[in-house]
Amino acid sequence: MDKYINIIALNVPYPANYGGIIDIYYKVKALHALGIKIVLHCFEYERPPATQLDKLCEAVYYYRRRTGWLANLSVLPYNVYSRKHPGLLRSLLCNDYPILFEGLHSCYYMSDKRLSGRLKVYRESNIEHDYYRMLARSCTEGLKKAFFLVEAWRFRRYQRVIKKASLTLAVSLADAHYLQRAFRGKRIEFMPSFHGNDEVTAAPGQSDFILYHGKLSVVENEQAALYLVQRVFCKLRCACVIAGMAPSARLRDAVAAYPHIRLEADPSPQRMAALVREAQVHMLVTFQETGLKLKLLNSLFAGRHIVVNNAMLTGSGLDPLCHIADTPEGMIAVSTRLLAKPFTSEEAARRTRYLIPSYSNKYQAERLIRILYGEA
Repeated sequence: MDKYINIIALNVPYPANYGGIIDIYYKVKALHALGIKIVLHCFEYERPPATQLDKLCEAVYYYRRRTGWLANLSVLPYNVYSRKHPGLLRSLLCNDYPILFEGLHSCYYMSDKRLSGRLKVYRESNIEHDYYRMLARSCTEGLKKAFFLVEAWRFRRYQRVIKKASLTLAVSLADAHYLQRAFRGKRIEFMPSFHGNDEVTAAPGQSDFILYHGKLSVVENEQAALYLVQRVFCKLRCACVIAGMAPSARLRDAVAAYPHIRLEADPSPQRMAALVREAQVHMLVTFQETGLKLKLLNSLFAGRHIVVNNAMLTGSGLDPLCHIADTPEGMIAVSTRLLAKPFTSEEAARRTRYLIPSYSNKYQAERLIRILYGEA
């Protein structure tokens, strides 16, 4: 008998080139490969409909977000209320399939009484009120800062909707532990992010540059990139590359002051893959501890030496595969050492033993299917 699922995506999950969108797209792809029939519901926001999704799904529905100041006049988080759309509810009521809500942003109808009795799964991707508080701390623009603070307050209140979920799948061990404490008696499990790697492809060898990569328009990533430019990369003598989408003028100016630091703005997927593969050292820093950082997982599968701060590892379980440094001096020292150390096939094999099967898409998709259809 065919097995169906509704998946509600906070945005169009193609191209899969940042954060939670990567998790959604590769989850859809893995479920499709295992024969699951997917009804995908997407909110359109700065990304057009994608015909590539039609190949993976039985049906794809698109709903426009209600952006603008009117959508802010609610005690609900703006990022939730702006995804209120009656067409989505009508579509969900047309079947009785399980519903996977991707992130709190997509949960407006989680508590709707018309969906009572349905199997509802919440896919956590961040402790959102912590995330927005961090954005407020990092922001220097008064209006934006105020919005982030209000949104953090709203999300803290709104997270109670998780009680309406039949199951919560947390993206990191740390987030799972937080949610287990906050929602005692609810079923909450750890399921790492889905990603674009089927196997460990990290190439043995050696090159001469350090890489930081991420969606640079995200405040968290810009903060990390500026920290590295101003505190770490500026003091190194090797080539340093920062790559990602939509860098700000502030970041461009910071990089321009140092001839050995290069910014690669909006690289193609092929170019980004080449940078990840060829970099001798991946320098991954964050100041936000919730969630699982997909750039870390991607770098471990496809890149050479990985240097991180402790916040990057929080709740990931990936500590044994990384070199840890929490100060600029420590980052400089360990990266200098690793630049002179070839990455070996033995190190790649060790990663395979550690990451497969627990962090493989196929393994987690099979586990999700067992959960959804009463086999676990």
